[in-house]
Amino acid sequence: MGKKQLIGALGEDFVAKYLVEKNYQILDRNWRIREGEIDLVAISEFGVVVFIEVKTRTSIAFGHPLEAITREKAYRLQRLALAWLTVNHRWGFEYRIDAAAVLISGGKKFEIDYRIAVL
Repeated sequence: MGKKQLIGALGEDFVAKYLVEKNYQILDRNWRIREGEIDLVAISEFGVVVFIEVKTRTSIAFGHPLEAITREKAYRLQRLALAWLTVNHRWGFEYRIDAAAVLISGGKKFEIDYRIAVL
């Protein structure tokens, strides 16, 4: 695993723990089909299926991590969410797409900027 993949995995782990602490249940991680990948899929304590795009950085030198979610990426996330709902027999379930920016500083300190219903 390369450095970028390791940083991404650390960020996803951090967000998964953050969600579990808020009574979410993680349903899927790194769900992938030909069109792309969903980082995390969870279900909220209210039964809403939540798709989470995680962007992890070690610096904001190149901008805020959530700036990496372009309009094209947003449309892809929407299509991937609908595909996941179909494949997992949850068509018709209430869902939303969230985004989490994780900043890892000094290899130890994790900060999260969690945004609900970005799409």
